[in-house]
Amino acid sequence: MFRKRLIFGGKYDKIKLLKRGDGKAEFSGKESSVMYPYELFWGLDIYTILMAVGFLAGLILFRVLADRAKIPAKVQNLCIVSALVALVGGYFAAVFTQAIYNALESGRFVISGDTGATFYGGLLGGIAAFLGVYAVGGRVKDPESPARKQLPRVFNTGVCGVALGHGIGRIGCLFAGCCHGHETQAWYGVPNVDLGVKTVPTQLFEAIFLFALCAFLVAREVRGKRQNFAFYSLLYGAWRFFIEFFRADDRGKTIVPFLAPSQLVALVFVIAGAVCLVRGAVKRRGQDHEE
Repeated sequence: MFRKRLIFGGKYDKIKLLKRGDGKAEFSGKESSVMYPYELFWGLDIYTILMAVGFLAGLILFRVLADRAKIPAKVQNLCIVSALVALVGGYFAAVFTQAIYNALESGRFVISGDTGATFYGGLLGGIAAFLGVYAVGGRVKDPESPARKQLPRVFNTGVCGVALGHGIGRIGCLFAGCCHGHETQAWYGVPNVDLGVKTVPTQLFEAIFLFALCAFLVAREVRGKRQNFAFYSLLYGAWRFFIEFFRADDRGKTIVPFLAPSQLVALVFVIAGAVCLVRGAVKRRGQDHEE
């Protein structure tokens, strides 16, 4: 099970901490810890179970909101099929992206069981896979296609499910011990049984943020507001850029030496979200003047 925990925890930093001999470890591994990266049954651990729960919860929330938004059932079913394909495509994209980060740091591009995975790679790859299946299955080239007409609503409701599923998944990260923060002696530190020290529970902090973001997006959707995807991109990008300063699971280098890979992508998300929001505001103002 350690190999699996190492995969999702960012291998370089974790190996460095395990091998250090400074005698400063605060956690012997004997005291209680919320972290439980061990197998429960049928080869499954809490991390894997919560990832599956998060995916299903996201789909259920999408279905509820889609019904409320009166998205046709056929389009909803197409979205679910697209989401299943996106799950697989997103995973491979997450591993591929991490392999690129590792190559920038080590000079070798390798994909293996120890490569790792990164959320942003999975998100972007998942979106690409989703749109590919959605475009083909929904025949979006046809201007009269229901799938084409409903695409803005699909994105508006879909990001609510993404935020919810991601939040539940981060709780899984907390149990697995991956995506951890820096070593700390503060009262809120969480014992990490792999590292033998207490670390900042960045997974828990991000989960709380994502649940709050989900509530915000759902409230907007219920009130009939638009541009949820833009708000998600802007707000999550800003949060991820900030929380990376407290994370210690090294994910490799980027073309910008002073930015972590996730921070670089986060800036792109922030800029894209801001541009979409400004563009939408200008468009609405123009429509108001015409009226």
